[in-house]
Amino acid sequence: MATDIRAMVEEFVGRLVAAVEADSVRRVQEAFAATFGAGAPNARAGGRASRAAAAPASLARRRPKQLCPVPGCAGVAAPVFGMVCAKHKDVPKAKIKEYRAARRAAKAA
Repeated sequence: MATDIRAMVEEFVGRLVAAVEADSVRRVQEAFAATFGAGAPNARAGGRASRAAAAPASLARRRPKQLCPVPGCAGVAAPVFGMVCAKHKDVPKAKIKEYRAARRAAKAA
């Protein structure tokens, strides 16, 4: 009789563990699908989802281009020129600092 009860308890525990694991897997899959978008992984990409599907929309957007701080210049600033445009790369850094401070003061006012 003791082995009968033990077998029934082991069977019950096994079923309970399987049910809890299945529920946990389902909940993780739902959370993953809600976070990264629904759909099956791309088979040709080795089972990985595409970057567009994996990245949230806020991360997919590019940052706006930084413009040259020299007044009246609409050139795009580049790190190679010290965050000024190619035309103003020889302007002294102190002068560039003044231009940025003036722009900040105008924006605050």
